[in-house]
Amino acid sequence: MFKAFIIFFLAGLAEISGGYLIWKWLREGSSIGIGIIGGVILFLYGIIATFQVFSSFGRVYAAYGGVFIVMSLLWGWWVDKKTPDLFDWAGASVCIVGVFIMLWPRG
Repeated sequence: MFKAFIIFFLAGLAEISGGYLIWKWLREGSSIGIGIIGGVILFLYGIIATFQVFSSFGRVYAAYGGVFIVMSLLWGWWVDKKTPDLFDWAGASVCIVGVFIMLWPRG
């Protein structure tokens, strides 16, 4: 399970940081080089996610969605300085419960 967590974390970090760099390029006028770096990081995200230990693509990506939501809130809080409110945390909590349900071992 530790390996799965590390892969979820790395994939989330790659997707969020890559998307953020493209956002900076297209929405905030950063250089095209920032956009290209963001694109490369997003490409790496697609590769990182394939190292997941679970065999079902759909379940992995559904579970990853919950992890992505929590990591996005944390990124916004730490990088963009946008403090999540009670509703943000409530929604993220529901998603994390969903992650555990999706990845619960089945007989």
